[in-house]
Amino acid sequence: MEKKYPAIAWKEKGPGPGRYGLPPTIGFVGHDFTKPASPAYSFHGKISNNIEESFSTPGPGTYSPEKAPPCNLQRKPPSYTMGRRTRYRTVDPVPAPNKYSLPPLLGSHIPNKRASASYTMLGTFSTGGASEDLAKTPGPCRYNSTDPSVYRPRQPAFSMLGRHDVPKDKTKKPGPGTYNPENVTAHKTRAPAYSMGVRHSEFVTPLVVGFSD
Repeated sequence: MEKKYPAIAWKEKGPGPGRYGLPPTIGFVGHDFTKPASPAYSFHGKISNNIEESFSTPGPGTYSPEKAPPCNLQRKPPSYTMGRRTRYRTVDPVPAPNKYSLPPLLGSHIPNKRASASYTMLGTFSTGGASEDLAKTPGPCRYNSTDPSVYRPRQPAFSMLGRHDVPKDKTKKPGPGTYNPENVTAHKTRAPAYSMGVRHSEFVTPLVVGFSD
């Protein structure tokens, strides 16, 4: 009996992924029927040159409406002129717009506007007023507050110790990179070593070792 092995992928001869193509989703011809298609529009073909030569329409600059004959009982087409500045305009004593000012709308002294109710505040009296302290009563800040520990149970108090001085040892200490833990042989015969072998091909004949029945 011949033992069959699985087929190897590189031995198969077939088209690559680029040989396959899905139907397009743009346009109407050959559109993918599994995708919705949008409305399609077409452009008309270009008109032949023979038809274009038959029309000789003048451009807008060819016309001269100002040279048209009189119409509607007019002797000539209407014409307009722009006059020059009069000699009295430069010394006109009329004030500028920013010289005028409207009356204010705040207060009750506006003759032609409706005003709301207005109120006034009286001045303060220097004698017998609120600003004059006849009793010489001290303010709230003049009183000292009593410590709550005097009339209530005393609460626990905590304190923070001062910062301790860092021990100043001038001996040189090696850094972490100075140590080599992989070379330690205190509890092993030798330091662990690792190697990487070559990559074996799957077509190499496996090693067959003889064995007795």
